[in-house]
Amino acid sequence: MKKADLPFLSVAEMSRLVETREVSPVELAEAYLERIEDVDSKLNSYVTVAAGSAMAEARRAEAEIAAGRRRGPLHGIPLAVKDQMWTKGIRTTNASTLLEDFVPDEDATVIARLKDAGAVLLGKLNMSEFATGGRFKYPYGKTRNPWNTDYEPGASSSGSGAATAAGLCAASLGEDTSGSIRHPSSWCGVVGLRPTWGRVSRHRLFPIIWSMDQAGPMARSVEDCAMVLTPICGFDPQDPATSRLPTPDFRAALTGDVKKGLRVGLVKELTYDDQVVPVVRDAFLAAVDRLSDLGADVEEVSIPLAPWARAIFYTHMYVEMTARYQDWVDNRLEEFDYDAQVRFLTGSLVPAHCYHKAQRLRTLLRRQALDALGSHDVLVSPTMRVPAPRIKPYLMPASKGDSRALLERAPDQTPTVPLSNLPALSVPCGFAPGEWGDMPIGLQIIGRPFEEAVILRTAHAYEQSAGWRKRRPSI
Repeated sequence: MKKADLPFLSVAEMSRLVETREVSPVELAEAYLERIEDVDSKLNSYVTVAAGSAMAEARRAEAEIAAGRRRGPLHGIPLAVKDQMWTKGIRTTNASTLLEDFVPDEDATVIARLKDAGAVLLGKLNMSEFATGGRFKYPYGKTRNPWNTDYEPGASSSGSGAATAAGLCAASLGEDTSGSIRHPSSWCGVVGLRPTWGRVSRHRLFPIIWSMDQAGPMARSVEDCAMVLTPICGFDPQDPATSRLPTPDFRAALTGDVKKGLRVGLVKELTYDDQVVPVVRDAFLAAVDRLSDLGADVEEVSIPLAPWARAIFYTHMYVEMTARYQDWVDNRLEEFDYDAQVRFLTGSLVPAHCYHKAQRLRTLLRRQALDALGSHDVLVSPTMRVPAPRIKPYLMPASKGDSRALLERAPDQTPTVPLSNLPALSVPCGFAPGEWGDMPIGLQIIGRPFEEAVILRTAHAYEQSAGWRKRRPSI
């Protein structure tokens, strides 16, 4: 096999070839580092490429496997992670100039667990500053979509989506507070899973909202996503919010078919919203029809507060992230992206009664979502209201009306999930032709708490039937 072909193998294929010693971890690492060198100047998906340590880890993995000490399916597999996660000895910037020289002396728990599984860390992936979705300042370059570099890749795990889709890593880790795994997964045409809050440790992950932040995998297939998810789960005494539930082998749950009698609830408010463009709705409804053909029972369900999820979410976000970073807000505000400055200042001004009301509305929204899941195994919706738009220069909002319109027209259909502490996945379900530039479209599958296996099995059955994963960007 040619070295240039290695980066587009699935994690499962790489794992098998490494186990049988047909391909070495060193060959894989070299192939990815060469592709990063050749391609990433067009994408800006990496903030830091850790070539030296990656090759050292690959050589160590090769020696361990040769000695019969293979650690598992990720041993020797080259991965990359969002620059929001601490990495010992490797710069961790959170995509901000405030942290441009920060080199942690400790790994985030998710990084330590990937290393324990034998994965090779290629480097740190680009993102929006402090994962806030800012759109005016890009200290490490603007990330671009590998399907067409004139288009947006999604936020805030933009580098994770772009690098994974473009074959600049075998898979990646992103972080999802509002939708920052599912958003770029949808627009970059990859699979991204936000686990149940508490399934994966947040220790040494730069926070936004303590009660919603969650790291998770992004990959080019559902099987690969499951393979990366398994080793990062489990209780962590350094994050008391992590669950003590046992971690299943998520890959073993992938049977190729849907669960017998699978009950699928199509969320009306997230599907027939007038901001969902027809090409997205049509692709989504075709995907739902395919699930029905595979044996699922589909019916419409209602989550009445879902249209208000963005407003509920942003109230929490502005208040909590401002409280978390109060020293920098007080002393270094001007160094942040303009969007972040507005959000920090807004968070400083939100009255207590508004935050209290948002918490009460969050409780009601979660109850509605859990009620819908009480009679359905999974819920489905479009991941995003629109395909990836063209990159354009952003102008400062001219009025309060413009700011309100920006909130109402936000492209994502994702905030209901973190507000309800549920797991959810985005899987490609088509491409938008014509004026939309043939860009990917995502299907969102939402599950009950700690039932990631059901989501993954459903997505895998759809993926195997639909065949979208065979397409890849030409970059």
